[in-house]
Amino acid sequence: MSKRAKAKKGPALPVPLSFGRTLVIAPHPDDEVLGAGGTIARLTAEGERVFVAIVTEGRPPAFTSESIALVRTEANQAHALLGVEETFWLGFEAAGLDLAGHSAVNSALSDLVRLLSPETVLLPFPGDIHKDHQLAFLSALVASRPHQESFPHRILAYETLSETNWNAPYLTPGFTPNVFVDISSYFERKLEAVQCFASQIRSPPHERSTRTLSALAQLRGATVMSEAAEAFVLVRWMLPQTRS
Repeated sequence: MSKRAKAKKGPALPVPLSFGRTLVIAPHPDDEVLGAGGTIARLTAEGERVFVAIVTEGRPPAFTSESIALVRTEANQAHALLGVEETFWLGFEAAGLDLAGHSAVNSALSDLVRLLSPETVLLPFPGDIHKDHQLAFLSALVASRPHQESFPHRILAYETLSETNWNAPYLTPGFTPNVFVDISSYFERKLEAVQCFASQIRSPPHERSTRTLSALAQLRGATVMSEAAEAFVLVRWMLPQTRS
């Protein structure tokens, strides 16, 4: 047997994501788990620090105090399961982000980016049907502008079933992923985290069912010959110069 053939023996070692400190921005609690729960689980398992920012939350009278508290508890449980280091609740009104004033949302996310200095930001896709998602995306980009002393070198947009899939083809941006994260070893953990949101899960064939999420993970995985994957659209990937 040749030396080259011998070198090929044994299982391939997994390649770390190397996202560095990561901030995941979610318009609403559960978006971050639906869109990037497997990636979060993989990052924390690989020793990376992951933070989550929930931009909005329900307010009376549209939501009861009990339901608001329940969803927050569900989110905290899901994040603990995924290994999230800290969750930041920005407190803007759900389904009312356009009423908050764009500068206020910009400022809140900018303060958080300065505080955490994330190397990677995962954010909602701008073509999602929910306006909160669109505005959260724009404010996250403002907060991540590269003229700052420290800014995110990687920005990727995730897909959220029940929002991303309801865009208007050819009229609004279509989600055409070009980055795939293999979550084969972490998909079960993602499903456990999703199931923490008992108040938000629906029965099949609803897109917020675990069966539909499994089908999407299998589809994204099959695209890149893996058992399960999460897909993203690359917004920016800056390769800094090595300093001597």
